Amino acid sequence: MDNNPSGTAKDPASQGTKAAWRKRLIDKRQNLADRAWRNDLLQRVMRVWLIHRPDTVIGAYWPIKGEFDPLPALFRWQEAGLEEDAQSAARHRRIGLPVVNKVDKTLTFYSWYPGCPMEEDAFGIPKPKDTEIIEPTLIFVPCVGFGPGGYRLGYGGGFYDRTLASLRPKPFTVGLGYDFAYLPELQPEVHDVPLDAILSDTGVMWPIKG
Repeated sequence: MDNNPSGTAKDPASQGTKAAWRKRLIDKRQNLADRAWRNDLLQRVMRVWLIHRPDTVIGAYWPIKGEFDPLPALFRWQEAGLEEDAQSAARHRRIGLPVVNKVDKTLTFYSWYPGCPMEEDAFGIPKPKDTEIIEPTLIFVPCVGFGPGGYRLGYGGGFYDRTLASLRPKPFTVGLGYDFAYLPELQPEVHDVPLDAILSDTGVMWPIKG
C-alpha cells in the first residue's frame, strides 16, 4: 500500500513510477465519458458480492477525485437489512465513513446515513457530524490503482495502512476501482499487506478463482 512504518528509505525510481501512475489514473478517472455506465456496473457487482456476506457494520468512504461512489449500493444493502429484520429479527445494518485522527493519522469510522449532518474535515472531505463511532467488520477501500496479488496503489498518505495495522480483529478489506486501474507491474513493498478482495466494474478482480 502506501505507508512506510519501518522508516527505511524507499526506492526513488519506484516512487517516481507510482507518482506517474497516480497522476495518469486520477486524470483519467476525473474525465470519464462513460462514468454513469461504469458506476452502474460496479454498483451491481457490489450488491451481488454482498449478498452472502454476514457483516452488519461496513465502512466505506466519501468519493473524491473521480472515485467510484459506493454509498448508493450500500444504502440498498442497508434497506435490504431492514426488510430482513422484519422477517427474521436480523440486526440493523450500519454504514460508516472515515474521519482522520490528527494525532496518529489513522481513520475512525462514524455512522453515516442519507441526510445525516455533515461537515468538512481538515482535507475538505465531508464527514459525519456528531454521529456514533462504529467498528466495521468489512471496509471498502478506494483504489487509485491495484495490481497482482490484491495489492493497492493509494494516494501515498498511509492512512489505511496505519488504520488496518491498528485494528483488532482486522476487518475484511475490499478495494473498489475501475478496471482500467489494474497495474500489472505494481510490485508490493516489504510492509504492504494485500486486500482481501478487489471489485471493479467488470467483476471480481481479486481473488482470482481458478
